[in-house]
Amino acid sequence: MRPLAALAVLALSLPLAAQIPTPRPATTPQPPAYNGQNDVLLKRMDDLLWYQKIGDIADIDKSEYGGAPNPHVKNKKAPGATNPLIIHVYTFIPKNLDRTKKQPLIVYVHQGVHQSLDTTIDAHQVRELLLQGYTIVATDYRGSTGYGTGYYQDIDYGGLEVDDVYRGMQWMLQRYSFLDPKRVGIVGWSHGGLITLMNIFAHPHDFACAYAGVPVSDLVARMGYETPGYLQLYSAPYAIGESVHDDIAEYRKRSPVTHAAELDTPLLIHTNTNDEDVNYLEVEHLIQALTFEHKKFDYKIYQDAPGGHYFNRIDTPLAVESRHDIYVFLAKYLHPDNPPK
Repeated sequence: MRPLAALAVLALSLPLAAQIPTPRPATTPQPPAYNGQNDVLLKRMDDLLWYQKIGDIADIDKSEYGGAPNPHVKNKKAPGATNPLIIHVYTFIPKNLDRTKKQPLIVYVHQGVHQSLDTTIDAHQVRELLLQGYTIVATDYRGSTGYGTGYYQDIDYGGLEVDDVYRGMQWMLQRYSFLDPKRVGIVGWSHGGLITLMNIFAHPHDFACAYAGVPVSDLVARMGYETPGYLQLYSAPYAIGESVHDDIAEYRKRSPVTHAAELDTPLLIHTNTNDEDVNYLEVEHLIQALTFEHKKFDYKIYQDAPGGHYFNRIDTPLAVESRHDIYVFLAKYLHPDNPPK
């Protein structure tokens, strides 16, 4: 039996309790739609698919590092209350990479709000980047699904999750001496686009370039057109804890549009006018703010591109062309061994 098949059979044949560690207790009741234990099992099954989909070209690892402590812990004097939060991370290194010379790194930020790195959504882009010669680090930041209810409720929208991703980049550079700290790019779509933007605003000289696809850009505006159920994800006691009505300043602080003056990193933005998730008006606000601040950046507005929110992450000629534009932009600053032609 092939090793991957054997692992899959083993994962499915073990009793559920043996497969899934008991998630640490949540501080508040979990959202009705979230089943922590089922999600852990689904995550472990999806992890196996990474080896099937890109194991032929990449050395794949999954590890952990320490993030900032959970600020929502009520009793900070309790044992372990101020310990670093354990953050989960994937690493992908091209099998044929020349490690005798310095190589570029891509920080790949998965979308959200509560999601995780996923083979269905992310494998195509990861494979394409690996074939160009990029090493990739992808953090399942706090609030990601697949690690139980406790980790789900550690979310800090536009706050410490941004720091989690930044620490993942630092951890990767420390771990592999062949990576060039001057050739680090960061890419993300949707909520991952927000995290990408907030990272380059906070650490403008630690990234050589950035791509933000259909990025969440203006939380105040977003709370005005989203559904009540979506708004509750942000105002939950374990999240921001207040509605936008009660704390506009906090939502503005966590919005990329508020930080436009801080841009000092080469940036490419893509948006789509028929985006059903991140309404075009959000990204339009960001583009207007960056333009007002006289910032130099690149952007493209797609007009009603098929696929809506996922227009350039699916398998269509337009998506392939759009991703090619992204890779050309990245290669201009990161100089991988096999840049796109």
